[in-house]
Amino acid sequence: MSAALRYWIGGTLGFIVALLVWGYVTYTSPGPLSEPTNIVIPKGIGVERIAARLAEAGVIRYPRFFAMMAGLLGETRRLRAGEYRFPAHASQRVAMDVLIYAKPVVRRLTIPEGFTTAQVLEELARTDGLEGPVDAKPAEGSLLPETYNFSYGDTRDEMIARMRRAMTETIDTLWKERAPNLPLKSPRDALILASIVEKETGIAEERPHVAAVFLNRLRRNMRLQSDPTVVYAVTHGSGSLGRPLSHADLETASPYNSYLYDGLPPGPIDNPGRASIMAVLHPAESDDLYFVADGSGGHVFAKTLAEHNKNVARLRRIEAQPGPMKPSASPSASPATGAASHP
Repeated sequence: MSAALRYWIGGTLGFIVALLVWGYVTYTSPGPLSEPTNIVIPKGIGVERIAARLAEAGVIRYPRFFAMMAGLLGETRRLRAGEYRFPAHASQRVAMDVLIYAKPVVRRLTIPEGFTTAQVLEELARTDGLEGPVDAKPAEGSLLPETYNFSYGDTRDEMIARMRRAMTETIDTLWKERAPNLPLKSPRDALILASIVEKETGIAEERPHVAAVFLNRLRRNMRLQSDPTVVYAVTHGSGSLGRPLSHADLETASPYNSYLYDGLPPGPIDNPGRASIMAVLHPAESDDLYFVADGSGGHVFAKTLAEHNKNVARLRRIEAQPGPMKPSASPSASPATGAASHP
């Protein structure tokens, strides 16, 4: 073997070794990302665009090298779309492992108790990471308010289906465990009354007592006379009225207006939470038929109209006191149950 050939072979081997060392160092060395970052890899893009996306986000320096390594290692088809969290200074190897093995980032959507279906749809529409429209508006009261986990790219219709399934399972389970002798004929009746209780008080301890008042009125064939039902009638379920109820509002001709119509409204007025459903199915032991705001965020209850009128008069005196802070008398903190609530 000639000296020239030996030099050529030696130089070639040296170059190959140097190239392999450079490749290994490039593949395994810390990357430029300064802090952990969530990055979305869109669906339907190839390895070159994935590599470019990682480079744009500052995860890797050499996108062509990343794409080449994915091909050499046979990992091209294993790289997944979705949202992933890349650690600070992730190497190209770590970045590739994230796209192959890591779980997608978990996002959370919280639906507050008492949201109407219209409000739920508004919340879904502005939630980043969800895709697609809602094909059909769900029925009022059919969605369970709680916190739901989802991944980037999940659809809004999928979220609606989960909420509907959760409500169905909840009401069916709780109905089977209900207290005896309730004046409710079906799980739907319980859901309707729970939606009213949900709007009447935001204090957890009061819900069974408020539920007891309405159940007592149903037993006596008394109209529920609940302000939130009037709000629903006036707004057609769009949400808050944004002002106190007026005498004209109380005359709204709607089957949801429990001041004008007997019994329960024809449907729920919002999407109640589990606690309000429980309160309706396991009410407090009470003979009370009325309640009114107490001026401090809660309510005071009464068995007779005379006692109730005294409580209403007390509230009006509190409201008349000067000062920057006034007790709420909004429909969401219903001033009272009963026509005497409204002077």
